[in-house]
Amino acid sequence: MHRGKRVPESLKARVQALVDKGIIERFGRGRGVKYILSRKFYQLVNQKGAYTRKKGLDRETNKALLLKHIEENREDGSRLKDLMQVLPALTMSQVQKLIAELKKENRIRKKGATNAAWWYPVKTDSITPFNEE
Repeated sequence: MHRGKRVPESLKARVQALVDKGIIERFGRGRGVKYILSRKFYQLVNQKGAYTRKKGLDRETNKALLLKHIEENREDGSRLKDLMQVLPALTMSQVQKLIAELKKENRIRKKGATNAAWWYPVKTDSITPFNEE
């Protein structure tokens, strides 16, 4: 696990016991489940950053990074290939799912179709300040 390799079939029966004891952690779902050494291990060996890098960022952080990129490029728009460069550790379908969530939340809008689409932030109406008379 430390080297990022798959758990051999002969050892898979022991994995759950290691998870229960907090020695390793499971993340992901379905066939995409991965295991890494626990946060405590990386704290013990003084490599907290390595833990974060291996675990990856959470869903909301990834969405925030995509939204920040889209907002910074509000004039020109952002294409899918640009957004994939923002999160290089994710697959195209993972990035597309995050984009779909941002669109559903009405935070971004699409112009165009398929791979030729451009993504823009949703325009927010400016609120005029209350005039005191």
